[in-house]
Amino acid sequence: MSRVRVYTPVWFHTCSSQCSVYVAQAHPYFLHHFYSHLHNILYTYIQREGLEGAHALSLPADAYGNDPRLEVMWAMKAYNHAEVYFNLISSVDPKFLKLTKLDDDIYSSFRETFRELDIKLLQPDDLKSDEAKEVWRPFCNQFEGLIEDFNYGTLLRLDCERDYTEDNTIFATRTQFFAVEIARNREGCNDAVFTSKCANS
Repeated sequence: MSRVRVYTPVWFHTCSSQCSVYVAQAHPYFLHHFYSHLHNILYTYIQREGLEGAHALSLPADAYGNDPRLEVMWAMKAYNHAEVYFNLISSVDPKFLKLTKLDDDIYSSFRETFRELDIKLLQPDDLKSDEAKEVWRPFCNQFEGLIEDFNYGTLLRLDCERDYTEDNTIFATRTQFFAVEIARNREGCNDAVFTSKCANS
């Protein structure tokens, strides 16, 4: 059976490991409802975007196996990655963040290919229109074998000054996420998130 893979960054691994301990100790009734809640959120995004893999998320929870921990952790990775990444750029000056070993290459290639793309406020068509896909495809494919799981799905914010919400989130590939967020960090687009958090703390 095909599965939908989601991007889990280095800084999420510890969080994920800790979560698995609590999930393992949780009551099955809680696991069922917790998974269903996350499943509905993720499916809303995928259904809206018409992504390949929507079928996998439309399957009932028990289709993913008998171990409820696997069901929950699968959904938690996408849901928690969004929260962890947003907390990261809220707590650390984004301009100092390094997301991959290839940040320089990704950024230079991205801005060479997408010179006019407004990364501060993305539109769905910037990633999903037929014309955009024709440009994104070769851009992403050049990093195959260089970025682990380069084409797996992750969540990307449309408006960089806002948190992850249903109306501010779009599904993107892992390479697209890196390209946009590296550019946002370097060009100061994510500064508003960091300064807002500092002002309120």
